[in-house]
Amino acid sequence: MNLLTLVSTIFEPASKLIDELHTSKEEKLMHKERLLKTQAAVLDSALDYEKQITEGRAKIVEAEAKSEHALTAMWRPITMLTFLGLAVGDSLGFLPNPLRDEAWALLQIGLGGYVFGRSAEKVTKSVLSYKSGD
Repeated sequence: MNLLTLVSTIFEPASKLIDELHTSKEEKLMHKERLLKTQAAVLDSALDYEKQITEGRAKIVEAEAKSEHALTAMWRPITMLTFLGLAVGDSLGFLPNPLRDEAWALLQIGLGGYVFGRSAEKVTKSVLSYKSGD
């Protein structure tokens, strides 16, 4: 579930409650406006939090990449290439023993997390640069 959907889901019951109030249209609109402003503030805070997390992760990856030790700088790509090799080898029948279901689950989580993480880093940078007006 993405952040926007989560925040919308949290505020949905309050929005329905406002719709069911026995009051004037103007008063309902006033309450809806307050609710939307609160929802926007919560979403803005959540995005700032995500920004801080992403920046922290980026600093870790940058520190690893700039490390004097080659293994520290290259462990993520090496791990992903190993996972990819295992997946291809198992799919084509090159491995002497097929991978167990648990190993496949681990490979899927690792590859999915790596691809999603890299994509999220790039998207977040774009969103944050747009938000800051760069």
